[in-house]
Amino acid sequence: MINIGINQTHREDIAAGLNQLLADSYSLYLKTHSFHWNVTGPLFTSLHLLFEQQYTELALAVDLIAERVRALGSRALGSYSAYAALTEIKEDQGITKAEIMIRELLQDQEVIIRHARALFPLVSQAHDEATADILTQRIQLHEKNAWMLRSLLSE
Repeated sequence: MINIGINQTHREDIAAGLNQLLADSYSLYLKTHSFHWNVTGPLFTSLHLLFEQQYTELALAVDLIAERVRALGSRALGSYSAYAALTEIKEDQGITKAEIMIRELLQDQEVIIRHARALFPLVSQAHDEATADILTQRIQLHEKNAWMLRSLLSE
């Protein structure tokens, strides 16, 4: 029996939202890592490093998100098929052009921002400050990443 001041229904619903965030984050991790390996062109060095920074941060984030799901008493999803069934983030389709990579990663960062933000009303209603803190940090980081990617695109 879990008695942390959040009722079971809220814990289960919040965990489901966090599993969505986990699926999105892991999918973006894989895609960003692939783009890191495969980027070409005159921006190679800067994008190679930027993508590495972003996928490294995502690798740490998925652990934090999964551990919060567990703390709420639910099972953290941990398979490609489970992630693929939940996420809107499309896999790397063999893209090699840097500008297309940047545009796709920008859209994917925004998917995560929207999903994290959509979970806030439930988290607030349940008075789940720990999850709210994670969501705030995730939103802040993904908004910064989106801004950096957007800044690389020509107007």
